[in-house]
Amino acid sequence: MRNWLFYCVIGWWSITAIAAEQSAGYQSPSAELMNIVDAPLIPKSKLSADGRWLALLKRERVVPLNELKLPEKALAGVKFNPLTFMRKSSRVYSEIELKHVETGSIVSLKGLPNGKLRDVSWSSNSQYISFIVEQKHSATLWLYDIKTRQTKQMTTTSLNGVVTKNAYKWLPDSSGFVVNFAVNHGKPLMSEKSQKLAPIVQQSSGVKAPIRTYQNLLKNAQDEAEFKFFAQGQLAKLRLNGQAKVIGKPTYLKSFSVSPDSTNLIVGMIDTPFSYQLPYQRFASVWQVWGMTGFPLYQLALQPLADNIPQGFDSVRVGARDFQWRKDKGATVLWAEAQDGGDMKNAAEYHDHLYTISAPFKREPELFAKVKDRFSGIQWVDDNIAMLTEWQFANRMVRTSVISPRNADDRRVVFSERSYNDAYKHPGRFVTEKNDLGVDVLKLVGGRYLFLRGDGASKEGNKPFLDRFDVKTNSTTRLWQSEAPYYERVRALLDDEGMRFITLRESKLEQPNFFIRDLTFDSLTQLTRFPHPYPKFKGVTKEQLKYQRSDGVELTGNLYLPLNYDPSEGPIPVLMWAYPLEYKNKIVASQVRESPYAFPYIGYWGPMPYLAKGIAVFDDPKMPIIGEGTQQPNDSFRTQLIASAKAAVDILVDQGIADPDRIAIAGHSYGAFMVANLLAHSDLFVAGIARSGAYNRSLTPFGFQGEERDFWQAQNQYNDMSPFFHVDKINEPMLMIHGKKDPNSGTFPMQSERMYAAMKGLGKEARLVMLPYEGHSYRARESILHVLWEQEKWIEKYLLPLPKVDEINNIDSTLLNDMVDAGETGTDVL
Repeated sequence: MRNWLFYCVIGWWSITAIAAEQSAGYQSPSAELMNIVDAPLIPKSKLSADGRWLALLKRERVVPLNELKLPEKALAGVKFNPLTFMRKSSRVYSEIELKHVETGSIVSLKGLPNGKLRDVSWSSNSQYISFIVEQKHSATLWLYDIKTRQTKQMTTTSLNGVVTKNAYKWLPDSSGFVVNFAVNHGKPLMSEKSQKLAPIVQQSSGVKAPIRTYQNLLKNAQDEAEFKFFAQGQLAKLRLNGQAKVIGKPTYLKSFSVSPDSTNLIVGMIDTPFSYQLPYQRFASVWQVWGMTGFPLYQLALQPLADNIPQGFDSVRVGARDFQWRKDKGATVLWAEAQDGGDMKNAAEYHDHLYTISAPFKREPELFAKVKDRFSGIQWVDDNIAMLTEWQFANRMVRTSVISPRNADDRRVVFSERSYNDAYKHPGRFVTEKNDLGVDVLKLVGGRYLFLRGDGASKEGNKPFLDRFDVKTNSTTRLWQSEAPYYERVRALLDDEGMRFITLRESKLEQPNFFIRDLTFDSLTQLTRFPHPYPKFKGVTKEQLKYQRSDGVELTGNLYLPLNYDPSEGPIPVLMWAYPLEYKNKIVASQVRESPYAFPYIGYWGPMPYLAKGIAVFDDPKMPIIGEGTQQPNDSFRTQLIASAKAAVDILVDQGIADPDRIAIAGHSYGAFMVANLLAHSDLFVAGIARSGAYNRSLTPFGFQGEERDFWQAQNQYNDMSPFFHVDKINEPMLMIHGKKDPNSGTFPMQSERMYAAMKGLGKEARLVMLPYEGHSYRARESILHVLWEQEKWIEKYLLPLPKVDEINNIDSTLLNDMVDAGETGTDVL
C-alpha cells in the first residue's frame, strides 16, 4: 500500500509539474544558480603602449530580454541594429576604469551618456583612449584624454559598423582617426510596397560550386536594396579637434585600413552581383589604394563573386587576396596569389606567391616571397627580420619561418613546424610593441632578441612561460615559467629585458588578479583585488583525471565534487559535459591542454552550477576523433565517440565516484550533436541535455565541423553520424534547447525542431525549448535563467534520488486520503 501510494504521489507531482511548466512562461532556477548569473566578471584589460595605464573594461554577464527585442536586421550573413547601424556584439562594456601600473591609482571615465561602450582602443602615443558609445538610435565616437582627464564626444553623426568590422581606426601617428560614417542613418528605408513584385530566379552554370550552409542570406530584391542602404558608408579623416574631411565618395565598404605612415588607405568595396547563397565576404569586390582625399592611386584587384572556391578548408579565391600593409614600412601593400588554382589538392611547388607594391604605386608589383603551403600571415619587425607562417589542412601542419624581408626567399630558417593541434610544441605568441610609425610590430631588442609568451602545455598541465628567442642562433631561452600551486600567465611586458611584466595569477582557491612580477628583485606586486565571484562555491576544487581509451588513446577530464561530498556515502550522480574534436595524430589527441591549478570558473554556461545540487561534475572529458594517415577522423566517428565516453564513465565508476545508473551527458553545438549520438548508440547515460545542436547532416551537405567531404563523397559517414536517422535507437530522455534566431552555420533552429518531432513521433521522451530572440549562444538574463531552470529540473528528474518514503508524510493528509479512497474504489482522480 505504501509503495503504491508513493508512486501515485510521484506521478501526481510529475503531471502537475508538466502542466505548470507548459504555461508558466520564463522560469528562474534555485537561488544558488541565480546568484551565479549575477556574479561579477573579471574585467577585460587593455594596456597602453607605454605600459603605464591598464584599462579595465567592466562587463555584464547578461542583458535584459528587452534588449534582444530591439530592432534587428539580418542580411548577407550579418545581423545588426538598423537604428544604430552596428552589428550585434558580445564585446560591450558598462564602464571603463584606468589603473596606473606604478602607483595603483584608479581613474574612472566620467561624463559619459547612458549606453554601451564598445570598440575600445588606445592611441599609439598612449595619451588617449577611444571608444564607441552605442545608444538607442546612434553609435558615436568618444575620446578620453589622459593628461586633461576630459571626455569628449568626437562625432554626432552615427558610425557605420554593419559590414566593416571596425567603424573607426586610429591614425598610427595618433593625430586622429579614419571613420566610416553611416550616410543613410536616420533616412527612411525603402518600403517593400515600392519594390516591383517579380519571381526570384537563381541559375547555376554547370560548374561545381560547393558551398557550406549559411544563414541570414539575401533572399530577394528587397533584401538587396536594404543591404545597399545599410552597407553604404562615407570614409572621413577626423582630427582630434573634431574637424572632419570626407575621403572619396560614399560606397559599399567592406574593409579599410590605414597605412603605417598615416597617408594612404587600402579600401575594399562590395560590388554586384550579389548572391542568395553566400555571405557578403564572398561577394564581388573591388580593392584599391586611396590617398587621404579618396583619389584611387592603384587598383589591387577586381574580385569576382567567389561561388566556385574549390572544396577544402585551405582552398581560396583565384587571384589576388589578403591585402595588408607592411607594418615596418610607410606605405607598402602585400598580398597573396594562389599558384594552384586555389585548391591545395593540386600539385604545386609553391601553393602561394606573395607580392608587394609601394608608394607612390606607379611601378609594377614585385614578387616578395614564394610560399610552399597556404599563406597564413606575416609578423613584421624590420627589413632584416619577419616571421612568415604557412599551413595545410590535410596534415594539420603549420610552419613559421624567420625571413629577411630584403630577400624573403634567401636563407629562410624554420622557427617552428608542428601540427596546429600539437599543444606541447606550441612555441608561444610573440610579444609586440609600437614602432616609430605607431603600429604593432614584434618587439626586438639588441637587433636579435624576440620574446614569446605561451600556455606551456605539458603532461602535467599548462605551465605558462616567457621565453627569449635569439634570431641569430635560432635558439630559445626560458626566462620564467609558472609554478605550482599557481596558474599564472604573462599579459604584457614592461621592459626590454623580459624581467618585469604583468601577469594574471590564480590558484585552485584564489580568484584571478593582475600582478607585476619583477625577476630582478624576485618580487610580486598585486595590482588588482577582485573579490571572490562565487562565495557560495568557495572551496570547490578541480582534480584532473587521466585515463585511457580502449584503443590506447590517453584522455583527461576535470572532476569537480560538491562541497558536502562524503565518499563514505557511496557513489553519487554525475553530470558530464563534453565537446568532440578532430585530430590526425593519436599522440597529439592525448595531450593535456589545461592547468590543474586554475581557479574553478563557476559560470552559468556549462555544468558547474549544478554542483549546488549535490552532484559531481565531469567537465571537458576529452572526446577525440582521430584519423591517421589516409583515414579521415569521421570514418570511425561513432566507434571513437562511444569508446571515449565509456572510458570516462569507467574511470568515474572505478574510483567509486559515480553511480553508473545516474550519469547524464550534456553539450552545446557540436557537443549537442555528440549527446544525441551517444544516446542513440550507447546505454552509458540515463539522460541527455543538447543545446543549439545539429542532428541531420544531410542538411549540411557540403561539409560540417572538420569534415571537408560533401554528402555525395561520404554518404555513409553523413548517415552514420546523423542521430536523426537513428532516433529509433534512442532509449533515454533528451532535453533540447535552441535559440529561435540561431545564425550559426549548420545549426538551423529547424534541426532541433525536426529532431523533437522525430522523437515524439516514435514515442521517445523528449523536451524542446525554443528561446525567443536568442542566437547560437544565449544572452538575455531571462533566457539564461530559464535555461538553468530547465536543466536543473531535468537533472532533478533523472539524476537525483526520488523522495524518501518518510517525505511522503509531509504531503497534505487530505490529498493522501483522497488518493487512497480513489485507489480503493477504482476512481481516477488524476
